[in-house]
Amino acid sequence: MTQEEKTSIEGRIVDVLKTVYDPEIPVNIYDLGLIYKIDVKEDATVDIDMTFTAPTCPAADFILEDVRQKVDSLTGVKSTTVNLVFEPAWDMSMLSEEAKLELGMI
Repeated sequence: MTQEEKTSIEGRIVDVLKTVYDPEIPVNIYDLGLIYKIDVKEDATVDIDMTFTAPTCPAADFILEDVRQKVDSLTGVKSTTVNLVFEPAWDMSMLSEEAKLELGMI
């Protein structure tokens, strides 16, 4: 897989992650800053490290599965592993400008 192919897949992954929402927050998980790492490997497998705004998120299983299914559905992706991590701990500084605007913080 070329670097150009990896970059293309990463861009499509970001696009699809922007369609995943926590049902309690009107901002997608990417703009919330919940995605820590997207790693497209040579064999077309993808590892994603993500977190939640709170460790006890009641929608965690639903969101993790939504991420996995949507990324798996992309052309060029063989399989996806979603790792739930809590280091570093999420905080409001991780919000994108779009998220801050949507949440009325700017």
